[in-house]
Amino acid sequence: MTVRRSARRHHSAPTRAFSLLGEFFVTLSVIMALFLVYRIWWTNIEADRQSQTTAAAIRGDWAQRDEGAEQHQSRTAPGIGFLHIPALGEPGEIAIVEGTDPKRLNEGVAGYYTAPVRASMPWDREGNFSLAAHRDGHGAKFHNLDKMRAGDHIVVETQHDWYIYTVFSTLPKTTDSNVGVIDPVPKGSGRYTRGQYITLTTCTPVLSSDYRLVVWGELTRVDPVTSDRSRPAELRR
Repeated sequence: MTVRRSARRHHSAPTRAFSLLGEFFVTLSVIMALFLVYRIWWTNIEADRQSQTTAAAIRGDWAQRDEGAEQHQSRTAPGIGFLHIPALGEPGEIAIVEGTDPKRLNEGVAGYYTAPVRASMPWDREGNFSLAAHRDGHGAKFHNLDKMRAGDHIVVETQHDWYIYTVFSTLPKTTDSNVGVIDPVPKGSGRYTRGQYITLTTCTPVLSSDYRLVVWGELTRVDPVTSDRSRPAELRR
């Protein structure tokens, strides 16, 4: 009897250890799942609310300006306009604001670079209007950026003009230290002379910030905004 009881106790210790280990991994899996729900679902809800507020502020600012006002961004302006990208599917208009600080981008917007290279504005005679936005969570405005191809259109809406760009090149993967992609003449894009470019950047792969995905476009034309703000043909398809 004593021997049998000892053997039973001997075998119960590892069994209990495996049970505790299993419970630990189940708990860890639940915590990770909840974190992903927060990161992808809840932060999207919060960001969409904030982006709607920003969009309303931009259009309200436009409504208050005089008809002949210059269209540069003042220090107090909530943003310079909106990004429209049909190939991305459902993000709708994306408010464009100054800066690429993560806290700012968390508000469901696209931010134009101020460092290490300051972006040129769409209305500048030449340069690179370079922007960043999140791929996942916090609005995920550039979630489908990997689906963009040469020939796709990118439209920037400002108070007075529509700037229509055509995508000519993409870079599926590069390091976050490759700042040449946002140079006035973007390195690696296949362009070697100054022009009027747009660059879109986001993290890749999905749910990671290890690398950057880049899309380049070139200005095709500028359409003045009409009194009813009719959209250009590229947004009516």
